[in-house]
Amino acid sequence: MKLKTIETFTNHDVGFVRVTAEDGTQGWGQVSTYHSDITSQILHRQVAPWTLGQETTNLDDLLDIVAEREHKFPGSYLRRAMAGLDTAIWDMRGKQAEKSVAELLGGSPGLIRAYASSMKRDITPKDEAARLKKLRDTQGFDAFKVRAGAEVGRNQDEWPGRTEEIIPTMRRELGNEVDLLIDANSCYSPDRAIEVGHILQDNGFCHYEEPCPYWELEQTKKVTDALTIDVTGGEQDCDLSTWKRMIEMRAVDIVQPDILYLGGISRTLRVVEMAQIAGLPVTPHCANMSLVTLFTMHLLRAIPNAGKYLEFSIEGADYYPWQDGLFTNSPYKIEDGQARVTDAPGWGVEINPEWLARSKYQISEVE
Repeated sequence: MKLKTIETFTNHDVGFVRVTAEDGTQGWGQVSTYHSDITSQILHRQVAPWTLGQETTNLDDLLDIVAEREHKFPGSYLRRAMAGLDTAIWDMRGKQAEKSVAELLGGSPGLIRAYASSMKRDITPKDEAARLKKLRDTQGFDAFKVRAGAEVGRNQDEWPGRTEEIIPTMRRELGNEVDLLIDANSCYSPDRAIEVGHILQDNGFCHYEEPCPYWELEQTKKVTDALTIDVTGGEQDCDLSTWKRMIEMRAVDIVQPDILYLGGISRTLRVVEMAQIAGLPVTPHCANMSLVTLFTMHLLRAIPNAGKYLEFSIEGADYYPWQDGLFTNSPYKIEDGQARVTDAPGWGVEINPEWLARSKYQISEVE
């Protein structure tokens, strides 16, 4: 099926994509959040010219053609734009086949265990524990992730002693029945990361995310080799050769691609396959309530090496004000600590027409 038009509906933070095929079939996707207005420009300038009027049957090859034609631009923005095209095509395929994307990928609708993912560092350990306990008691979460150190913090904490306090506080307040995860967001040198890792192990944490600057794979590997806790990473990486090296050197125990940072479902499936061959689980990064979490839900219901849970952001309008009003039928409801993939065709979600009407609109079409 050949593409006739690519449309974007964008503000600064979010960009939705609609593709239309020659027969009129449509699909909705999304470029990555954050500076989505810039990413949508790239979609129209550097992705649309190579994909409009082209067959979409071999999506891997089509995306490779984009990367090859734009070989002077090997970085994140191009991949974030490609993701908008890819995810819209998967929705279009689902609607054509009257199947969910999870089914197209070889999986099925159903439930996925979620972990409640905190994005906050400007919160005391006491207050963090209180809000996570409330989520445990009201929504049934049995896994939680908090933050260590300062983001890309050069070994500095958000304030002195916060990390040493939050680790035992979470275990004491939430109990031994829950899984505890933590994210350092590239804060530490290997020595400091290992020191923090031992505190995590002593308190029964099971997931230690991005302890060192993510681009320093050798540093991360030192931490992985020194600890028994699972060291995880990969959310920022969009280059497939970097993924190949990361997995072959076993820099991490769990891989965490972000579908929208990486370039879409098809490119993420390549990372999934690399990880499967290496015997590594995949627990993707999806840290907000745009469509990225829904894409991840469908993926996890289909891949053979899915990790134990879905990342599920607990932050609302006070943290991400741009999340409000995106959908008419929100796909994000937690039932006893689990999210649900429905059997609706494609992604099974409707973008809010009022949001679309307020957005900046652009179209690229076959001349």
